[in-house]
Amino acid sequence: MKILVINAGSSSLKYQLMDMDDESVIAKGVCERIGIGGCISHSTADGRSYKADVEFKNHTEAFHEVQRVLTTGDAAVINDLSEISAVGHRIVQGGAIFKKSELVDESVIEGIRSLIDLAPLHNHAHLQGILACREVFGTDVPEVVVFDTSFHSTMPPEAYMFAVPYEYYEKYKIRRYGFHGTSHRYVSAKCAEIMGKPIEDLKIITCHLGNGSSLAAIKDGKVIDTTMGLTPLDGFMMGTRTGTLDPSVVTYIAEKENLGPKELSDLFNKKSGVLGISGLSSDNRDIEDAASKGHERAILALKMQRYQIRKFIGSFIAALDGVDAIVFTGGLGENSPELRADVCGNLSYMGIEIDKELNKIFRKGKGGELSTEQSNVKVYVIPTNEEIVIARDTKAIVEAMNK
Repeated sequence: MKILVINAGSSSLKYQLMDMDDESVIAKGVCERIGIGGCISHSTADGRSYKADVEFKNHTEAFHEVQRVLTTGDAAVINDLSEISAVGHRIVQGGAIFKKSELVDESVIEGIRSLIDLAPLHNHAHLQGILACREVFGTDVPEVVVFDTSFHSTMPPEAYMFAVPYEYYEKYKIRRYGFHGTSHRYVSAKCAEIMGKPIEDLKIITCHLGNGSSLAAIKDGKVIDTTMGLTPLDGFMMGTRTGTLDPSVVTYIAEKENLGPKELSDLFNKKSGVLGISGLSSDNRDIEDAASKGHERAILALKMQRYQIRKFIGSFIAALDGVDAIVFTGGLGENSPELRADVCGNLSYMGIEIDKELNKIFRKGKGGELSTEQSNVKVYVIPTNEEIVIARDTKAIVEAMNK
């Protein structure tokens, strides 16, 4: 079975074509700058590639280009779209409506549309991706949606409720939802597999660290808490996002700067975090380089980021009543030995000890156990694979549908 995995953004469309017989990637690529020009980058498992500037007015045109590069030219991997059995879509916000992956039908489409206010950029783009896919593939090819939030739906009310008047939860479903669920789900299951233990017997803290970052506390295979909240803005500081704030900071800046809701959202989502503190960049590689040269605000940004990660890990250890394993994943978690060393070095009270030499080489897809034999808690670097989670769910749902 061949499955096309889609991650549609507001101006992009990432894709992977997977052969589910051996879970291998046949080809992958991305259409970028949709609506503002356009280009496509496409590569195959056997080393062929294709890049070109192509104007995409919308996601449908991008899908047509994906169809073309998959089926024709020097980097083609299939003869016809009929070889694709199903399409799996990543959806950021499933709200309280979707607690598991679903086969797309009209009610699912309307459910995703109803949640646009909770993730305006993401869910609108995902919806465009679904509708564009239908237009290109037709309705005979099954589509499945996999939600970032669904893995977190096991949180108890004391973890997901905010201390605002209860009526706002009843009226607007304001609560903690959590994100990066497919990543947390994948690496926690992989961690249990590596440890050779049932996930139901483990307490795991997964650290998905990148430009957007979140932690999840997982007990008996279920999330009991996570750092992101109603939106991906909550938690600890990220590339351009503030993370958790005293709400008075919001109202105070609004009054002093005469800013409205949209301007505040832009400020806290796109101009804050590591970028806002350093004044240099949202990319940790740039910040680490500047910090090594003595840039004071870059040093401060790194210290703040790592301190906040440690603080959340500590709080999750308390919530879990202990921890068996800590997992680092995501672009930053997988590729920043400095961050891992700093975070783990300040958790010595838990008897956590990492191998300094292994820590230096675990990057660029190389992972494994980071902790020493003497460490009381296992520490791992596990490269994430959100696409395989989407593909597996899609395969399972389609096979069940055909029984």
